[in-house]
Amino acid sequence: MLAKLKAMFQGSLGESADSGQLDALSENLITATLMVEVMNSDHRLDAREEQEFIAILVKTLGLDEEAADELRALAHEKAEESTSLYEFTAQVNTQFSVDAKLSLIKNMWRIAFADGEVDRYEDGVIRRVSELIYVSHSDFIRMKIAARDGV
Repeated sequence: MLAKLKAMFQGSLGESADSGQLDALSENLITATLMVEVMNSDHRLDAREEQEFIAILVKTLGLDEEAADELRALAHEKAEESTSLYEFTAQVNTQFSVDAKLSLIKNMWRIAFADGEVDRYEDGVIRRVSELIYVSHSDFIRMKIAARDGV
């Protein structure tokens, strides 16, 4: 399943794949990659952030442990290859509903809060993504509070 996703992003996906399944997969990869951007923004990889990241992939995206681990690896790879947030936020704007956008911002905040402190660079990445995907400032703050309070 994730192999199809990787192939799609490399431009070599066969025509037999189910496009509905690929849309969901690409949404999962975009979500995971943007969360990795938050984890990488403070230049410190923290085990608590990685644990929260896997928990989000399992609980929020409904993946099993093996699929979550594969998606984690692929998201780290995509984040390493990316040159800007725009390549992901442009896809968010075309593929995500308003609720999915809010969920993305909330999950990014969950990653930022996982190590007990929100670094200014983490805040900056989440703020930029929020602006690029047209999430209002009030929703940005509401998602931050919800993530902080574990709601």
